[in-house]
Amino acid sequence: MTADTKGRLIEAATAVLTAHGYGGTSARTIAKEAGVNSALVFYHFGGVDELLLAALDRSSAERMALHAETVAEVRTLEDLAEAATRIYRDDLDGGHITLFSELVAAAVAKPELREPVSRRAEPWLAFIEETLERVIGGTPLARLTPPKDLANAAITFYLGVNLFTVLDEDRSRTDSLFAMVRRLAPRAKLLTMRLPVRRKGAPKAQ
Repeated sequence: MTADTKGRLIEAATAVLTAHGYGGTSARTIAKEAGVNSALVFYHFGGVDELLLAALDRSSAERMALHAETVAEVRTLEDLAEAATRIYRDDLDGGHITLFSELVAAAVAKPELREPVSRRAEPWLAFIEETLERVIGGTPLARLTPPKDLANAAITFYLGVNLFTVLDEDRSRTDSLFAMVRRLAPRAKLLTMRLPVRRKGAPKAQ
């Protein structure tokens, strides 16, 4: 029963935070959504923020498993552009972007949230960097834009685009942006060609 109650609270916390934002989320609103006593929020999690972090953890684990499959066969920039578009749409529709963004925004006013939220972003930075390394590692593009820097840019974009969707309700502007990325990807092939490594002591070509 304890596991069932905790699961219901996590589901309720996710639903309330994504629907009403951090400002509209409380032990009372979460408990009402879950159909339980609000005291159980503190009994099982110690507080609302801890429950929201647990909701983010579950969402992240689910999304990471899904997106690992999405990028498993990615080998080119075209593949990467298609995968990035799918990941963005899946996370937006599934509420993960909103869940993460609301906790990042809350951390502005609540410094105690900054470290735990930042820590939960690290696996995603590593995931993006590893994927980029597989696609562009050892290429001129990687020297111009190192995968680690691109991973940081991707997370920044990920958060910013969620805020922009407030003004872009039909998603036409963000869809246009992803379409532009997909158009540009084939034109960057020269930057992703891996040059042969000359062995030490090998004669130079005449």
